[in-house]
Amino acid sequence: MPQRRRLPDFPWDALVPYRERAAAHPGGVVDLSVGTPVDPTPDVVQQALRSAADAPGYPATAGTSQLRAAAVEWLRRRCGLRASGGDPGVLPTIGSKELVAWLPTLLGVGAGDVVVHPELAYPSYDVGARLAGAEPVAADAVVALGPRRVGLVWVNSPANPHGRVLPAEHLAKVVAWARERGAVVASDECYLEFGWDARPVSVLDSDVNGGSLEGILAVQSLSKRSNMAGYRAGLVAGDPAIVRQLLEVRKHAGMMMPAPVQEAMAAALADDEHVEVQRERYRRRRASLRTALAGAGFRVDDSEAGLYLWATRDEGCWDTVDRLAQLGILVAPGEFYGPLGARHVRVALTAVDERVDAAVKRLA
Repeated sequence: MPQRRRLPDFPWDALVPYRERAAAHPGGVVDLSVGTPVDPTPDVVQQALRSAADAPGYPATAGTSQLRAAAVEWLRRRCGLRASGGDPGVLPTIGSKELVAWLPTLLGVGAGDVVVHPELAYPSYDVGARLAGAEPVAADAVVALGPRRVGLVWVNSPANPHGRVLPAEHLAKVVAWARERGAVVASDECYLEFGWDARPVSVLDSDVNGGSLEGILAVQSLSKRSNMAGYRAGLVAGDPAIVRQLLEVRKHAGMMMPAPVQEAMAAALADDEHVEVQRERYRRRRASLRTALAGAGFRVDDSEAGLYLWATRDEGCWDTVDRLAQLGILVAPGEFYGPLGARHVRVALTAVDERVDAAVKRLA
């Protein structure tokens, strides 16, 4: 039997004892450890799903023309895509995590290649490189990589876990560096519409790419912006030649988004009003939790955008996790995202108002 490539242990299993401790609190657990949306899926999305429920045939891997058109219009409206630059390649994905994990393989990146990802990062970038047989390298400064053969460079802005926003100038330097070396830049932008103290910029913006989509991909998700995590609705857009390559492999592999979900996704992308409603919910929760954390002796670093507060008491992250679990509050240890997170915890805004209010009272 072929040997499975060694993958890291699933980090969330280590949080189980702290979850049990927090759940024993008389007022119940306040789970701020994961970024799972808790608010209702918008009516416009649910109605579109119901209207497309009669779907006896196979869906198109490339997505319907309606979905692709809605995606391009949204990318122009919200991501700075310029019409003069031509339409990007657009491809629906079954959520964004599957694309993050499989993109190196889909691109043909493998043994002898390097996949670069941020030093503080979502673990799936590392896992995706390992699945492809490539070498994952955590580096925030690509110039430090030297002569190694780089196949793919991941950037993540707004970033998970710490909410840092990369300015257009920084992203432009990464794109230029990668183009010189024939590497692909993939930008994970699933928190793009939740900027608080800084304005996030997409790699599709001409201020970043100089008016050309060559060698770049933007990975988007509707899980956060539209409360559609259960629908598994994402997309990748960018260099048309690369997107065509991804499409061909995905057709062979049967990576098809269900037809009713495609209809729901098109409706969500065409509607901005529900996103503003959700932004306001998160804005209120963020303000309440940030004030409460400061009052309890925490410092919040970065957290310019996204759905998390990157908090520290200048102690080991597991000590902080334990301390908060005793209050019935569950958070994620920063160590899950790399060694640089060893003294921080990630506090999610994705809890209903009643649970957020409970956390605020306990912190006081």
